[in-house]
Amino acid sequence: MSTNNISKIIMFGLTGIIIVLGVLIFLAPPALFPDPADGFKVMRSMEMGGGFNQWATPNPDDLTKNSTQFLTWWSPGQYMVPYTFKLILGVNTGQAAALAITLCQLLGLWGFYKFFKKIGFSSIIAAVSMLVIACQQFFILPYVYYPGGELLLFGFLGWFLYGCTSFNSTSLLMAVFVLGSGILGFFCKSSIIWMFLAGLLCLWIRLSSKKPLSDWIKNGLWTGVPAIIAIAVIWLTFLSKGQNPASISSGIKFTLKAFTFPLASPLLAGFSVDDICNGLIFHNDKPIFSDTGASILIAALALVSTWLIRQILKKVPNPNYKLFIRVFYFTSLVFFIQVYLRQMLISYEARHFRIIGLMIIPGIIYLLSKSATAYRVPFGIIVAGIAITSVIYVARGYAYNKNVGAHGISGFAERGIDQKALNQVMALDNQNTNAIFVFVSESMPLEIKNNRVISLAAIGDNLKIDYDDYEQGGHAGPLFIILPEKYAGPKEKMILKAFPDYKGWYGSMLSDNTVMYAAK
Repeated sequence: MSTNNISKIIMFGLTGIIIVLGVLIFLAPPALFPDPADGFKVMRSMEMGGGFNQWATPNPDDLTKNSTQFLTWWSPGQYMVPYTFKLILGVNTGQAAALAITLCQLLGLWGFYKFFKKIGFSSIIAAVSMLVIACQQFFILPYVYYPGGELLLFGFLGWFLYGCTSFNSTSLLMAVFVLGSGILGFFCKSSIIWMFLAGLLCLWIRLSSKKPLSDWIKNGLWTGVPAIIAIAVIWLTFLSKGQNPASISSGIKFTLKAFTFPLASPLLAGFSVDDICNGLIFHNDKPIFSDTGASILIAALALVSTWLIRQILKKVPNPNYKLFIRVFYFTSLVFFIQVYLRQMLISYEARHFRIIGLMIIPGIIYLLSKSATAYRVPFGIIVAGIAITSVIYVARGYAYNKNVGAHGISGFAERGIDQKALNQVMALDNQNTNAIFVFVSESMPLEIKNNRVISLAAIGDNLKIDYDDYEQGGHAGPLFIILPEKYAGPKEKMILKAFPDYKGWYGSMLSDNTVMYAAK
């Protein structure tokens, strides 16, 4: 069988798997991460008559009024793409998110495959690279949790990079591509800005290499002017209206991890190391390594990653590929090292470097294709191990969402409440029109359609909160506070204290795991 036929089998096989998984999550939608949950709360406000990207909530100084906020912390694509499916097809929000997942996974799969081929790799190396990518935990994560912008970014980036390799001369079409990709990329995820600029730098260098200075200037104008216009549009219509993670800094602080984490990004992001370890620095779940152990591991991965980049640049013959590796890796180092040194509100998570992990995989596959079996076998074992952890993760996660998670009007799987309690909450919502529901869950407000909602930050076991962010003034109709049973004690008292104008609290168990405190 020819390598071309093998590559087709791999790609169409992966396509079939994505479609099957898409059908499964359409029937039983995933749960929600907190960030996209905030986006869907904006969508909820829009459905209730609010303006575009406006998040309406009870005013914490006077609950009889509403306050609105233009959400600039995250880009709108994470909820607007599902919202489009919801409006056109009449499905619930969870099913609309499932359709968005399937679409973006297919776009990402074929976009990166086309990019890898365009940049100089054979069809078999491009296909095997996509197979390795499909084994990673980040690829199957959307079938358990809807990740929002990360998903849209994956669907967009491959085609953007393909475009950056497709133009061999300046033209009006290229200028439209630069302008449109900047705006569309930001619509998908705001963190694309540095990737957008890195891609255009590659485009500029490709067009100008081995040419006189006048061509560098001319080509720079053809790429730079539409890029500046795109960024200006993004700033004027969106970012200037509020804060974002890169706009807040706590001052400069030198730490070793600010350097080693970005240096280690090829392996952290490309081979699920950070994901499988539940986060080496920023933890989504119980950490596997101690802080010291994680620091040592990251430092080791940084050394191996830099060695790996050098080997790719030395031995892979494709000049365009080496250009993209140099530019993207260097740009990511400059951007993220200064971000971490300035202590901006951007977490130490490998997902921010995903593009680096994706781009090095075909280079590694190429090196292995020229290496002895003694090198290929360990790599195959590692990828197989990652694939097994991914299959276990998605199987367990999907089963939990389908059989254990509660399901309400949104369609998403609610992991913080059981079905019995959720049914009672939705019944209360249908019985009232002037009440306020209070949750310590980011996604639960999506199950309320007739009343206003307050989302309070969850209280950690250290019981440390900023009380100014919790206190709510005024009295505005019935108040229902829905809490996990584990909040009984100091946590529930702290939350009840945050509503000083409400008296006569009475509690009731909605289920064995959920308690409601109400005051009228």
